[in-house]
Amino acid sequence: MIIRKLFRFENAHIVRFCSSKRCRTSIHGHSYVAEILLSSNFLDNAGMVYDFGLMKQNIKTIIDSFDHATTIFSGDSDEYKNDLKKHSARWIEIPLNPSAEQFCRIFFVMIERLLELSVMNNGEREVKLHSVIVHETDTGYAQCFKEDAINPQMGEIRLSDIKFSEAIMDEWEDKNLLEKMINKIKIENPKDV
Repeated sequence: MIIRKLFRFENAHIVRFCSSKRCRTSIHGHSYVAEILLSSNFLDNAGMVYDFGLMKQNIKTIIDSFDHATTIFSGDSDEYKNDLKKHSARWIEIPLNPSAEQFCRIFFVMIERLLELSVMNNGEREVKLHSVIVHETDTGYAQCFKEDAINPQMGEIRLSDIKFSEAIMDEWEDKNLLEKMINKIKIENPKDV
C-alpha cells in the first residue's frame, strides 16, 4: 500500500548550465509542492502505513528547511555564495545544481535515511520511501525513485555535503537531526503527536 503527503515550500535558486537563459542567469523562485510517497506491506496498530501526524515531524522539518530559503549550488563561485549567505538568513548549500530533479534526489536521500533510523513505536513495519515528486510549477514536476537517488551518473549525494544555515537549524525541534542522520544515530518516533 502507498500513502502520500503533500508539503509546500517557497524557494529561490539559480540553475546553472540549463538551456533557459533566465533560469541560469537570474535568481528566481518557485512555489514548490513536494509529494512524499511511503509504502509498506503492513499496517500499524491503527491500520495505517504510517501516521500522517508522524510525517509532520522530522519529514516536515526536512522539507520546511527549504521554505523561504535560497538554495545554493556548492560549485558556484565563492563570491556569489558568500554574497547570498550575507543577505539571506535562510540558505541551504547543496553539492548539486538546485533543479527540481536534484531536490527530489536530496529529499529522497534524507527521508530514506530518516526512515531507516526511525525507531517505530506503534507497530509500523517495513515502511519504505516509495518515491518523491517535486512540482516546480503547476505544469512541471520531477519524480525520483531509489535508483535515481543513488545513481552516481546524476551526481553523488552525501548528507555531509548538505549545509543548512544556522537560522534554519535553530528552528529544528531536534537541533542534532542532520548530525544524527549523517552518523546513523537512531531517532525515536514520538509515541504521541
